[in-house]
Amino acid sequence: MDDFARECLALVADTSLSGARVVRELDAIIARRGHPGTIVSDNGTEFTSTAILSWCQRTATQWHYIAPGKPMQNGFIESFNGRFRDEFLNEVLFSTLADARTLIAAWKEDYNRHRPHSALGNIPPDEFAMKITLEMLAA
Repeated sequence: MDDFARECLALVADTSLSGARVVRELDAIIARRGHPGTIVSDNGTEFTSTAILSWCQRTATQWHYIAPGKPMQNGFIESFNGRFRDEFLNEVLFSTLADARTLIAAWKEDYNRHRPHSALGNIPPDEFAMKITLEMLAA
């Protein structure tokens, strides 16, 4: 998630996610969007792995781990996860992993392109990100 633009940058469906898989996803996001100032996450094993620690050193990326048992230190992602769970995961039955990936990609597309966010002036994240980019280029 991009906390500033409220944009969902990746939703990965798989049987498990290793640190190496997270690194591949981060590299793909950075190739599209540029390097983040800081990444904030919980202390899950996929985020505390050697692959992530090596990636942080290699890319000079700052990583902030929230305190164990303090999910509100990353409140926006917790809110997003709850919304994703309530509105989608609890409502949809997947027949295959490929089916899950297709349906999740469609939900993410709707979330980013069509759903207005009050914190963004009631416009969708994609529109907000484009507006900010254009303002920065004009400045």
